[in-house]
Amino acid sequence: MKKRPSSHLIRLAKSESLRVSIRIGKDGVNTSLISELENQLEKRNVVKLKINKGMAQKKEDRNQIFKRIAAESKSSLIFQRGNVAVFCKDRGQ
Repeated sequence: MKKRPSSHLIRLAKSESLRVSIRIGKDGVNTSLISELENQLEKRNVVKLKINKGMAQKKEDRNQIFKRIAAESKSSLIFQRGNVAVFCKDRGQ
């Protein structure tokens, strides 16, 4: 069972001061996107990611994409709203 994110991480994830640093464009989720997310997570606690409009219009599609990214990058999805998600390093089981 995974640990719940701390209230500090959740507040940071919801903060407007946290800027989007990765965008998913027409190329979709690929190995370079995953490696970029992993690199950014090595340097800081949380990373905000955004799916460009038109890439995944249905909520279920966005949920699947974000879950796939978390699994492939060995990170945790700590917050999601619309086409924006915030990931942090996986804190273990």
